[in-house]
Amino acid sequence: MDLTTAETTAATTDTATADAPLKVAVILASNREGRFAPVVARWFLSHTDGHPDVVTDLVDVAEVDLPTVHSYRPEPGARDRLAEVAGRLAAADAFVVVTPEYNHSYPAPLKNLIDWHHAEWQAKPVAFVSYGGVSGGLRAVEHLRQVFAELHAVSIRDSVSFHNAGALFDDEGNHRDPAGADAAVKSQLDQLVWWGRALRDAKEVRPYGS
Repeated sequence: MDLTTAETTAATTDTATADAPLKVAVILASNREGRFAPVVARWFLSHTDGHPDVVTDLVDVAEVDLPTVHSYRPEPGARDRLAEVAGRLAAADAFVVVTPEYNHSYPAPLKNLIDWHHAEWQAKPVAFVSYGGVSGGLRAVEHLRQVFAELHAVSIRDSVSFHNAGALFDDEGNHRDPAGADAAVKSQLDQLVWWGRALRDAKEVRPYGS
């Protein structure tokens, strides 16, 4: 293979990598009994299904069952669960957190998930879809922006929020008046894809922290 052919092959490979769909871990942040989170998550995932630039992995805090006592020597069963979740987060290029607001902030199981991991979050974008009462979960989002900044993640400016969320969806989980929310999630996904690809490409050139 001559140099020109090698360069062309490398350029083609780089382009294919750059254009590969973004792997997005969608984190369902609530484990409360009777939670509304699955309704909001299904709505969000309906906008990523078939999206040419995104593939998703739903990480549900109610299912991963992480230990709440943080230890350097977790028991074997806990180690296995932690390793499985860590692998999924590490494989992600970006994150979307679907969160309610509890007592002016976000749920404890989400903080537990966040605090068990560190490098998995670094130099990746994080977007937020929140829901709640009058505030629409926005106070939880503002707290999360500070937490993820500490972990070297990049929070997406545009969030999607549902105020008085229970009244916005019908019994089948369909948004009753979707135009505004649909426009908001499109803008958010556009930003997430841009940041996700930009950071993924940058880390290919220079690993973060090097």
